[in-house]
Amino acid sequence: MTSPRQTPQVPPPRSPSAPPPAPPATLALLPAHAAAAYGDREALADGEVRRTFAELAADIAASARAAIAHGIRPGDRVAVWAPNGHRWITAALGAVGAGAVLVPVNTRYKPAEAADVIRRSGARVLFTERGFLGTDYARDLHASGEDLGALASTVILRGGRGPESWQAYLAAGRSVPEAERADRAARVRPDDVCDVLYTSGTTGRSKGVTSTHAQTLRLYASWSELVTLRPGDRYLLVNPFFHTFGYKAGVLACLLRGVTMLPEARYDTDRILRRMAEERVTCLMGPPTVFHGLLRHPDRAAHDLSALRLAGTGAARVPASLVEEIRAGLGAPDVFTAYGLTECGGVVSVCPTDADADTLARTVGPPLPGTEVRITGPLGAVLPPGEPGEVQVRGYHVTPGYLDDPAATAEAVLPGGWLRTGDVGVLDGRGYLSITDRLKDMYVVGGFNAYPAEVENVLVTHPAVTDAAVVGAPDERLGEVGVAYLVTSAPVTAEELTAWTRERLANFKVPRRFTVVGELPRNAGGKLLKEGLRRAARGESA
Repeated sequence: MTSPRQTPQVPPPRSPSAPPPAPPATLALLPAHAAAAYGDREALADGEVRRTFAELAADIAASARAAIAHGIRPGDRVAVWAPNGHRWITAALGAVGAGAVLVPVNTRYKPAEAADVIRRSGARVLFTERGFLGTDYARDLHASGEDLGALASTVILRGGRGPESWQAYLAAGRSVPEAERADRAARVRPDDVCDVLYTSGTTGRSKGVTSTHAQTLRLYASWSELVTLRPGDRYLLVNPFFHTFGYKAGVLACLLRGVTMLPEARYDTDRILRRMAEERVTCLMGPPTVFHGLLRHPDRAAHDLSALRLAGTGAARVPASLVEEIRAGLGAPDVFTAYGLTECGGVVSVCPTDADADTLARTVGPPLPGTEVRITGPLGAVLPPGEPGEVQVRGYHVTPGYLDDPAATAEAVLPGGWLRTGDVGVLDGRGYLSITDRLKDMYVVGGFNAYPAEVENVLVTHPAVTDAAVVGAPDERLGEVGVAYLVTSAPVTAEELTAWTRERLANFKVPRRFTVVGELPRNAGGKLLKEGLRRAARGESA
């Protein structure tokens, strides 16, 4: 016999026509906040599991009591290595509600990579799964022999049996009074660290970026307003929860704005089309490849996508033609692009949803309210509008620092609070930002600086090219030359591509080699991973 589920005390739901309430002080209070504001509206639909905001708050409260019973203390780091799903949400927010610090782990990681994050983060508890797409995360991790640092216990969200199972974890929490859980949540402070998200490691070993409750809630309340999320929207969450795009611009934004969460464990275009039609999806966000896949699917017209109103993309170049196709082909009138990085909580700027296609393609919009952006030269001088240089950001959402790495923090965050992004960009006369490249991606051809993104932007305008990446490779005569890797939709020759780029760019910028590939390597946020391409261009790997 089991005891009844204990429900946290929340005020009655607000009127559906009322404006969104001010965000709570901490993430520990967010589920109850959402229940109070949106009550019986549907909060989550994940297979057969459907929850209202009030029911989801009760589930998360039960998970928080389980965290307390499990011995999770305020400030403990808790890792989640699992695909998108309702248990990811419940486990993560339950632990955060008990005062823990969340450490999401990339589901694409191999055991050694996951162990590195678990060890360096100091995680004491790991939530994971068995059997997702044939992968047993728990077994593979513990069989790897890797040093797991402070890790003391593992909870199996799906596929577990016995004391490690999710069911046993929740059952233990029934002995914890609701008043104790509520007291634990009330003791979490706005300036406490709420999560540590590890960077993609594209420039070397990943670093743990810390964020506080206050930073996160203010940032995503602002972002949600700018991108026009509203109660009653139905948001298909295809972006992985281990990334800010999935967790913060997904789960947390939905709780703040009364939006239904529709998590997807993996991206499959056939399934996405069916689910968009069946669930009347109104919001879809992802890298450009997501939208390319939908627009070019042979059966797209057989699915009713008429509910879609909001599409968001970024992390890579966005041709104006893609914006126009999203509006015309997918029927989404509101489209936005954005720019951000983990060190700024995931967002720096948003281009308005009603901007013209050219503005959405060329810029990532103005900085968020409360955020400053400046462009600096190699010696640190601030450059005027129209001049390219390093993008630097200052604002309330800049990270307090990298976990246990003061040297890296001092290198990234300058005196005065300015964050060095490592991105090359330009501000126009309106204050709209354009990202043109990464500083580290620049190469030098015969003494001239070449920025790959400029070349890539030209290549993707060719009718046969759907994606492009350009890297520098050694050249005996010129020092370095460009090498292009392309995804194409139709046959095209190197001679055609050379002529296309030569008509539009200075000769030194024209790639000397073109290679067609099935797809380009990208991280979970859609950013190109170029190190492997550089090795291939140098002849070091296939």
